[in-house]
Parts: sequence; C-alpha cells; structure tokens
Amino acid sequence: MIDLALHVLLFLFFAAFIAGFIDSIAGGGGMITIPAMLIAGIPPLETLGTNKLQALFGSGSATVAYAGAGHVELKRQLPLACLSAIGAAFGAALATIIPADTMRAVLPILLVGIALYFALKPNIGDVDKHRRLSEAAFAFTIIPMIGFYDGVFGPGTGSFFMLAFVSLAGFGVLKATAHTKLLNFGSNVGAFAFFLAYGVVLWKVGIVMGIGQLLGAQAGSRFAMKNGAKIIKPLLIVTSLGLAVRLMADPTNPLRIWLGW
Repeated sequence: MIDLALHVLLFLFFAAFIAGFIDSIAGGGGMITIPAMLIAGIPPLETLGTNKLQALFGSGSATVAYAGAGHVELKRQLPLACLSAIGAAFGAALATIIPADTMRAVLPILLVGIALYFALKPNIGDVDKHRRLSEAAFAFTIIPMIGFYDGVFGPGTGSFFMLAFVSLAGFGVLKATAHTKLLNFGSNVGAFAFFLAYGVVLWKVGIVMGIGQLLGAQAGSRFAMKNGAKIIKPLLIVTSLGLAVRLMADPTNPLRIWLGW
C-alpha cells in the first residue's frame, strides 16, 4: 500500500493536467506523467499500471469532445479501437517479462523522423488526402501494431497514430488527431485491463491524476478544434522532438551507452 502526502498528490494532479492538454493535441502525455510518478516514489511497474488508469480519463475525455463536434464517428470506429486494445493487452503482457531497452534506444530516432516528416511536408493540413493503404490492411496491421507498442512501452503512441493516419489513411490533421485519441483510448483500455489483473494499479493516485487528465484533455481538445492544423502540426513537431530529447537526456538510455555518450 502506497500512501502519498497531499502535496505529492497535488503535484501529480497538475502534471496530469498538463499532460492531458498536450496529449489531446499531439500525444506524448506519458512522458510527463510517468517521470512525475517515478519522482513521487511510485515503483516502475505500479507506475505503468497507474499511468494507464489516469490516461483513460484523458483519452476518453478527448474522444468524447472530438466525437461531439463531429470529427469522429464512434460507432464506425469502435472496431478499430478494439483492435488497438487487443494489441495493447498483448504488449502489456510482454512488458512484464522483457526489458524495453531496444525500444528505448530506437524511439528517439523514430520521433525525430516523425518531427521531420511533419516539418518538411508542406501540404499537410485539415483536408483529407489520398489513402495509401486499404481500410482492412490499415485496421488489421498498423492499428494493432501501434496498440502493441503502447502496451509494452507507450511514449510517443499518439505521434505514431498521427503519422499513420496522415501518411497512410490520408486523413487531415484535425481528423487524424480526433481518431488518434479514440484509438489511444482503446490501447489504454487494453493495457489497463492487463495491468489491473496483474494487480499493479494504484486507484487513489490514478483517479486524482485522471481528474487532472480529464480537465486538461477538455481544454486541449477545444483548443485544437478551434485552431486546427495551424496549432496541431507545430505542437506535434515540438512534442516529438521534446520526447526524443527527454529520452536521450536519460543517462541510462541504451542508445547513449551504445554511442559512448
């Protein structure tokens, strides 16, 4: 049983609010909440499990906001969210038995690549483009793969969903953001279900942070819908680069060790 002081819970609440705001627009909230929980003294596995609980509030709240504004059809997209959840559940199972060193090493490179893609492709906006992958192929390969990644590790999942929707499904940036939150909600559900069964979820911490996530996600999603691609695209670039820098700043990152930095 972990009993945290009130000031620590307040710290986690505000960290979750900021994470919810950023995550509802460009993803990357986990790179705020996970370090915050570790700083608060929560063990790593409990941090992963509790992070999925509080993330449900943020991704769910953002999904409802985007759906309410007509940017995503929930009934039509629910099967995709289920595929994301299944992938995440398998990923979470793997997370309990293998180290994530390889992904920690590769992720900064992938995030820089995503940032460069959105920075250098000038015609990305809110208008849908040509689909490069069929709906079935996209649903049964890309979605569960990203969901799996979210379960086994997590940071940058929103950026990967955004890249997939824009580059492969031909979605405009705002539509991609809306659908990203739904599928991120699905992957959070799948991973949370496994971690709950594994017994590593701290309910008090998760609910306090979840309220912060919900409020932040509502503010962020409204901000994104008001400003569209002109704010989503730059924030996605900054967030991806920020995640890459944050990962590389960790002296234990395997890539730094392999490069001798």
